[in-house]
Amino acid sequence: MRNQKPNRSMDEREKLRKFRELDDAFAQALRELEKPNSRLDIPTGPPVRSLAEMEEEEQQLRQQAFETRLQSLMSEYAQPRESVALLLRTLQMLGRIA
Repeated sequence: MRNQKPNRSMDEREKLRKFRELDDAFAQALRELEKPNSRLDIPTGPPVRSLAEMEEEEQQLRQQAFETRLQSLMSEYAQPRESVALLLRTLQMLGRIA
């Protein structure tokens, strides 16, 4: 038990030191806010993307995945672009794809 007391007091001292550092930093930040002509250098995160931008990006990724898969199928089944284009137009006219 004798060994625990010095460690505990060191921990308390360390906590106090860290608290003082934090308190000093906070006080400095408040002083900076009170300066009339100070330019605040507040760190910010990355810009927020709108839902529309995120949906557009997702749509582009789906389109790229579709094109990649279509190219691989055309290659696998040895189908020319013209044949696949005709098939897609036919499916579109029948309302099978948008």
